[in-house]
Amino acid sequence: MRTLARPRHNRVIAGVCAGIAERFGLAAWTVRLIFLASCLLPGPQFLIYLALWLLLPQEP
Repeated sequence: MRTLARPRHNRVIAGVCAGIAERFGLAAWTVRLIFLASCLLPGPQFLIYLALWLLLPQEP
């Protein structure tokens, strides 16, 4: 099972969406689209993204 980490490839901004996609076996564009759609809803999505950017380790 893969661990949750930010990949060094397939990144757009920080690699958070690409890392989540790799961990759960999804396409990166799918996770990015879900994230963008969730930004239209009220909530702390952007803050969670920033926190994951800081907390997720980078892939070796």
